[in-house]
Amino acid sequence: MSSSPIDAPAAPASPLVPRLVAEGLGTFLLVAAGMGTALFASGRFTDPGAQGAVYLAVAFAVGLSVLVGVYAFGPISGGHFNPAVTLGAAAAGRIAWKDVGPYIVAQCVGGLIASTVLTLIGTFGPDGWLPRAQDAGFASNGWGTLSPGGFGAWAAIIAEVVFTALFLFVILGVTHPVRGTPFAGIAIGLTLSLGVLATLPIDNASLNPARSLATAIYGGVGPLAQLWVFLVFPSVGALIAGFAYRALFDGRGPGEARG
Repeated sequence: MSSSPIDAPAAPASPLVPRLVAEGLGTFLLVAAGMGTALFASGRFTDPGAQGAVYLAVAFAVGLSVLVGVYAFGPISGGHFNPAVTLGAAAAGRIAWKDVGPYIVAQCVGGLIASTVLTLIGTFGPDGWLPRAQDAGFASNGWGTLSPGGFGAWAAIIAEVVFTALFLFVILGVTHPVRGTPFAGIAIGLTLSLGVLATLPIDNASLNPARSLATAIYGGVGPLAQLWVFLVFPSVGALIAGFAYRALFDGRGPGEARG
């Protein structure tokens, strides 16, 4: 299924540079739309009671941005837009390990450009809007005092591992070269929306190291100090899912050749 996102390694026919550009653009779209909704729909993205409607809007925006990006850029690059997805796809044998580093760099660059654009927009907002948004963490991820619901570090770690792994299981299933579906983008977008809805009260919903890096850069010392959790543990969850999917559902272990 050469038009599906996260294709088998031999499927993408595009050279590396167009694939990297597609990954950067897709990640830009995700961060600009999802985090833009979080920042501009609410001056304080912190209170799960008063901002419940914002949570739903953010989850929908993130899922919709990925759905659109998958159909726009997936046939070029595989439509990852997320370092964790790239790692999980490599672990599952869907992308060559040699392409993982360039993909992750392109995704992080796309996310950082998007958050920079959001910051520039904020400089022309109402008086004091940008400092208030940055004081509130700039929609960054975090635990403890940075958690919307007051959850601790272990809650964030467990949530990021589990929900990123579930996200990868869905991605790998709906984009399987044999068993995949042309509606993969819809399933992926909806699954991400569900994961965001579940984890927003815990840690502001990462599931994507590039998204976390993009907002933490402008979120201040606190989000930067806690950033490592949102770089490491979504990646751990994705790797677990990738290796497990390959062993359980593709009938081979990580070191075995494709039949």
